[in-house]
Amino acid sequence: MPPSAITAKRPLSKKAVPRSLSPQPSSKSKGVRSRSGHPTRVAIIGGGKGGKALMEIFAQDPLARIVGLAESKPRTSGTKLAQQFGVPVIKDYRDLLKRKDVDLIIDVTGNPKVELALLKVRRPNLAVIGGASAKFMWQLIEARIRATTEIEKTLTRYQSLFQRFVKEEAERAVHEERTRIACEIHDGLVQTLVGVNFKMELCAELVAQNPTKSSDLMREAKAQLKHGIQETRQVVFNLRPGQEEKLDLFSALSNFLKSFEEQHRVKVEFDFQGDDLSLPPKTKVFLFRIVQEALQNSSKHAKASQAFVHIVVNHDMLTASIRDNGVGFDVQAVSRDPEKWDHFGLRGMKERAKLLGGEARLQSSKGKGTTITVRIPLGRKDVLQHDQEN
Repeated sequence: MPPSAITAKRPLSKKAVPRSLSPQPSSKSKGVRSRSGHPTRVAIIGGGKGGKALMEIFAQDPLARIVGLAESKPRTSGTKLAQQFGVPVIKDYRDLLKRKDVDLIIDVTGNPKVELALLKVRRPNLAVIGGASAKFMWQLIEARIRATTEIEKTLTRYQSLFQRFVKEEAERAVHEERTRIACEIHDGLVQTLVGVNFKMELCAELVAQNPTKSSDLMREAKAQLKHGIQETRQVVFNLRPGQEEKLDLFSALSNFLKSFEEQHRVKVEFDFQGDDLSLPPKTKVFLFRIVQEALQNSSKHAKASQAFVHIVVNHDMLTASIRDNGVGFDVQAVSRDPEKWDHFGLRGMKERAKLLGGEARLQSSKGKGTTITVRIPLGRKDVLQHDQEN
């Protein structure tokens, strides 16, 4: 029940609340502690939802201690919780009324018979809440139960949506990787093999008629095959740059950048400062993928002729910058177009950095190239634990 609905109710009159059932202060001491100084000892009558909610509330209060629960039914939600908390469960509420170690009794049964019995209780330093007071309290408890239930439903719904999102993102990443590999094989290796096959056919025709020409074609075919083998190795390396646990980030990036320059005719300057030996394996692989994706964009989309990769590793931060002299683009416009955002691999770079507890920022404008800056905090326990668990 929302607070506005509670405050809108008409205040209870003095006639509606019998004096003996109204909360009676048991001492003049500070707070809700009893006269002896120990926490207020609370007894609850009723083990349904109301009793369970009260126990959950009092269990978190250091100034209160639940000393007993009266409930005749053994399998209510309140009795189960009482067993977990180690609270004694009494079947007959009248036995609870006889106890001397109680400072406050709360009845949430709504049973007129129980209410009548509580009216007869006369004991110094004992407060009793029942009748209309308990009804009002029950309204508050119901509001709490409804709010808690709604929160649980919302959390469950968002958890389901998050799981679906993770699954879709994983499937999207796999699809993008397959598409990229297919393009690399089609544009590189397949074309090389087609050329070799064509030259071999010509060789078969010229081997008797023109041995010299046939020999020249054989040499060209051999060179093309050698190039095809290099392309195949590059595709395999791009799929898995090395054993993740033993990956030398500097060496892996150096080899990749050298091959990238030869394959795409893009001059790349590489500057690496710091020691990467202490970096978690996933951090190395994710950073390698970010650099790989950024340079692929520089060659394929930005039409760049130069690129610069600068990486700094210190004790608490890893910073990487990938800059090119390409055509650039309007970041705001592309960010509003999900298809372009995914097509350029920008989402993947940002998500990889985020999974490491860091961030990836893009700066670009038409005609002025593109700069991607990645910052990943190091030495954080939560990041290291997440990396080890995955």
